[in-house]
Amino acid sequence: MPPLTSALLSRSTTASGSSSSARISAAAAAVISNPAAGAAPSSPPPPARQSPRSRPASPFASGLAGRLFGGHRAAARSSSTAAAVFERRFASAATRNSYDEILTSLAKPGGGAEFGKYYSLPALSDPRIERLPYSIRILLESAIRNCDEFQVSGKDVEKILDWEKSAPKLVEIPFKPARVLLQDFTGVPAVVDLACMRDAMSKLGSDPNKINPLVPVDLVIDHSVQVDVARSENAVQANMELEFYRNKERFGFLKWGSTAFRNMLVVPPGSGIVHQVNLEYLARVVFNNGGILYPDSVVGTDSHTTMIDGLGVAGWGVGGIEAEAAMLGQPMSMVLPGVVGFKLTGKLRNGVTATDLVLTVTQMLRKHGVVGKFVEFYGGGMSELSLADRATIANMSPEYGATMGFFPVDGKTLDYLKLTGRSDDTVAMVESYLRANKMFVDYNQPEAERVYSSYLELNLEEVEPCLSGPKRPHDRVTLKNMKSDWISCLDNDVGFKGFAVPKESQGKVAEFSFHGTPATIKHGDVVIAAITSCTNTSNPNVMLGAALVAKKACELGLEVKPWIKTSLAPGSGVVKKYLDKSGLQKYLDQLGFNIVGYGCTTCIGNSGELDETVSAAISENDIVAAAVLSGNRNFEGRVHPLTRANYLASPPLVVAYALAGTVNIDFEKEPIGTSKDGKEVYFRDIWPSTEEIAEVVKSSVLPDMFKSTYEAITKGNPMWNELSVSASTLYPWDSSSTYIHEPPYFKDMTMTPPGPRPVKDAYCLLNFGDSITTDHISPAGNIHPDSPAAKYLKERGVERKDFNSYGSRRGNDEIMARGTFANIRLVNKFLKGEVGPKTTHIPSGEKLSVFDAAMKYKNEGHATIILAGAEYGSGSSRDWAAKGPMLQGVKAVIAKSFERIHRSNLAGMGIIPLCFKSGEDADTIGLTGHERYTVHLPANVSDIKPGQDVTVTTDNGKSFTCTLRFDTEV
Repeated sequence: MPPLTSALLSRSTTASGSSSSARISAAAAAVISNPAAGAAPSSPPPPARQSPRSRPASPFASGLAGRLFGGHRAAARSSSTAAAVFERRFASAATRNSYDEILTSLAKPGGGAEFGKYYSLPALSDPRIERLPYSIRILLESAIRNCDEFQVSGKDVEKILDWEKSAPKLVEIPFKPARVLLQDFTGVPAVVDLACMRDAMSKLGSDPNKINPLVPVDLVIDHSVQVDVARSENAVQANMELEFYRNKERFGFLKWGSTAFRNMLVVPPGSGIVHQVNLEYLARVVFNNGGILYPDSVVGTDSHTTMIDGLGVAGWGVGGIEAEAAMLGQPMSMVLPGVVGFKLTGKLRNGVTATDLVLTVTQMLRKHGVVGKFVEFYGGGMSELSLADRATIANMSPEYGATMGFFPVDGKTLDYLKLTGRSDDTVAMVESYLRANKMFVDYNQPEAERVYSSYLELNLEEVEPCLSGPKRPHDRVTLKNMKSDWISCLDNDVGFKGFAVPKESQGKVAEFSFHGTPATIKHGDVVIAAITSCTNTSNPNVMLGAALVAKKACELGLEVKPWIKTSLAPGSGVVKKYLDKSGLQKYLDQLGFNIVGYGCTTCIGNSGELDETVSAAISENDIVAAAVLSGNRNFEGRVHPLTRANYLASPPLVVAYALAGTVNIDFEKEPIGTSKDGKEVYFRDIWPSTEEIAEVVKSSVLPDMFKSTYEAITKGNPMWNELSVSASTLYPWDSSSTYIHEPPYFKDMTMTPPGPRPVKDAYCLLNFGDSITTDHISPAGNIHPDSPAAKYLKERGVERKDFNSYGSRRGNDEIMARGTFANIRLVNKFLKGEVGPKTTHIPSGEKLSVFDAAMKYKNEGHATIILAGAEYGSGSSRDWAAKGPMLQGVKAVIAKSFERIHRSNLAGMGIIPLCFKSGEDADTIGLTGHERYTVHLPANVSDIKPGQDVTVTTDNGKSFTCTLRFDTEV
């Protein structure tokens, strides 16, 4: 167990009342006598799961995850004696609710029968509720419904009711999400941890079967499919066969988990992207749990879980460590957030897409500053946005930095529920409950004015077609300025907007032979064009818009160069059905945008290899090649190692840039190609109108498509169904496996957590600048053949073609530790301009791989720290970006600022997150990274407080003060 975090946050009850830690600890014990207290069985549309109401759970089981992954859960007493004490003390508390007097019946329309009962916010008769943002009302309802004066107290409810005054004070509240969402890259390590917990339970003489999720857990396998085969009618089948060949062991492990753990649904490979499946199928919007109605809410181990906010479901990304605690019934501790009110007015102009809108919103909110906040959208422009458009905006919450981008439920939401095949009775229940509980927006009725922490406004008519890039999602470029911006990027120094290509080299043309055909490539040429990602593939408007672009292009005789790797990866089977229904898929196929699979693909780096002739031409001539994708992230090294310029764009623009073959083009002035009759074809000649798209959407997207797709989704496919797995409730670990490996967190575990250990005379492992992402820290894509991870695999007889990706290897800690800081685009100040996964071992001066240097420090008995700039850990909610550094021996990260989820993950793994004071950083203080660092934390655990000042000293006499970024008591 991480020693610092364990003791640091394991606080005992104080004289003034129970601490947050103790409250969580005892709650686990209360579940023993009343498992229903933490339970929330699923409700339709997903298949029914066994209710956890009949399932006992020990306090040790609920606390075990925390004992190993974070001290705030370590306080759950691990001995049977302590469990008995907690059980006697809190058994009755867990069965009471302080607000039972407002439990109200909800009648069905027309009277007679009722839907169930609910905790009525209007029954509180508190005028503050009317002024609360809708997103805060969801937190309020959850606190009231779970108020047992133990896990959740009346004081917590009052904090939320008084949000207008309490939010600026950064007060702490507990929150219990209704369910947990996983994808396979993050889900495999979570299930590995649960399997390990069972082993630990068994070794310590308790019942391993008590380790089970207490809330519904949905895991969608969507991150494993790679674009090995493209531009082929057989691409889907070929890529799926390769996916199963590479991932058979992982898939078998997840299939074992789906049978070994109760309350867990695993959606098989080939079904779609997790967030689109969540939007179209898994989301309940309103739960009916044993006759108690309450809003759906979800936390997920993928940062784009926020997509569900577009449906009016409160959801956001968390680290795997927090998700595991939520699975085991523990409330999440969070700072009561401020809420930015974002008013939308007007209507999008003809030809402007939801992607253009979300890239504009992302830039605005990044500039405004919304980290750690909710964003809630409102205003007259809401009625002009489809549900799919809203989901696109909500999806990119991580890119603009918000915890949520929330759209309250209204009539458009209900229409979408009907479109996607939810039953009339379900839709009626959703509407009746939310109206009755003041959580429904009706634009036909006058609304009380809500209060927000700050305000923004956007007239939709001002949104222009745009892209974002070449290295960050919030670096928006309008389409009309794309050519000039590209030339500036070639000129600029190396950075987020620069490649430093000398003027005399910018026009360089490299010649090569593509399977016998003469070809050329130059700076800015597109080599990957991918319609991919949940951000856009869930939106019929942009998907059918892309298909209309393809149709117009094909009719004019335009073609895509054969060496451009084109692909189409829908987020669900529904997309294929409406593309087929519209008759437009054949035009996409004609341009090479054949369907390659149903998963994330290029957006997460599973773009597959480029043709070797293209790769050689890029590498040998140092070409700045481009990828254009309809994704949500374009960080360096993520999309493909050889595409240094990566632009996010709408699906129709992806097709347009594939046709143009370059990003170095002014679409307003330069032709995109030549028609079959020799005429120049311009962008405007192939761009569909908004009305054209709407007409095709209306005739092609039908409710039966959703029903038929999701009726079959859990039945799997022949390859999945043929997987044979153990019937044991304990996983049979295979020591020779390079995919699933028993992790080290549980080894040498004792019944009592160790105390804090000081960080003294630590060396600096890495010295970073700004915007180090979780992709830099723990890449998900290709395993480089010269990397420590590759060496490990080769030593075990794994051939290069079977390396797979880092993301697929997250069930093996040996590989992931070696893959930490293995991004080929890593910029470490120690290397003085050299780019790559290397660092300097300070005592010897040797230049080593980061892993080798880290192991050398560990073998010498030295702790290490990391220096960083602003936005450290931005990007995906990747718990391996905290687990990996911990395994490498990192004890603290000192940065200008942290991304929310990553900061939490670091704390959970026992790595101290410290922030420089405002206006200071390593450079202003005069730190080179060659010093040795001592972090002066209080020796007494009870003296350590969230946000306190901590002094750091160095061996050369420097001393500076940092802020301790443990943001809550828990």
